[in-house]
Amino acid sequence: MSVNKFNPEGYHDPTPYEALTKIEKEKYRQPYRPVVNICSPFSGNVERNAENARRYCRFAVDSGYIPLAPHLLFPQFMNDKDTDERRLALFMDIALLSKCAQLWVFGGNITKGMGIEIENAKRKGQPIRYFTEGCKEVPK
Repeated sequence: MSVNKFNPEGYHDPTPYEALTKIEKEKYRQPYRPVVNICSPFSGNVERNAENARRYCRFAVDSGYIPLAPHLLFPQFMNDKDTDERRLALFMDIALLSKCAQLWVFGGNITKGMGIEIENAKRKGQPIRYFTEGCKEVPK
């Protein structure tokens, strides 16, 4: 809906405009949701690991967060088997990680790429939370 600044007679009418604009904005307002980086295995059984990563992202959404899973995004347009492209993808992953409120690590198997993310988060003092494959938090 577009709120008009003018009344039906064509005169500028700021009071109803401001009130209706505020109502319109409130309709679309959402509560604050921090962005979290989803850290989970990708290589190996890529199909299963990608499905798990999607499930972890859904878990984050259901928990009130905005998930970011670069390992699901970058392989769609970058070659993970090319060393230079993998290095670039990890660089971009770390850049995105710095924009996140937390790093969420899933599963007991820490891959090389996951280890790089974890070390970067630790070095920057970012909160890290660990979860099982079943999305149960594990104290560390």
